[in-house]
Amino acid sequence: MNKNKQGFTLIELLVVVAIIGLLSTLSIVALNNARARARDARRVADIKQIQTALELYYNDNSSYPTGSSLGSSIVSSTTPPVIYMAQVPTAPLPADCSADNTYTYNGSASTYTLTYCVGSATGGISGGVKHTATPAGIQ
Repeated sequence: MNKNKQGFTLIELLVVVAIIGLLSTLSIVALNNARARARDARRVADIKQIQTALELYYNDNSSYPTGSSLGSSIVSSTTPPVIYMAQVPTAPLPADCSADNTYTYNGSASTYTLTYCVGSATGGISGGVKHTATPAGIQ
């Protein structure tokens, strides 16, 4: 009457399911952290790209775009007809910091200020607060 029954017990199956659940939770947390770091790196890269376009604009026009909007002035110039950027980048969502998540420009003929925010420290830039970028560099 003693048959060899092969298979898993209920306890063994529950342990395996619990282990799989724990591993998937850890991987999701790691993935979310990687996504946040990628958004911060993109924000810094966007600011550097805008700064490069502004310096190209300055070299051609001997002044920076004036006003509080980059708009079409940095995308192209009519004299001479030059395209400095295909489009002005926007900050990636969701916002990772408590401050405003947009890139803000304020410029005069001789200088400009770009404000931006990163969620956590990246590339020597502290996270969670507004930072500025000027012709002197990123701060």
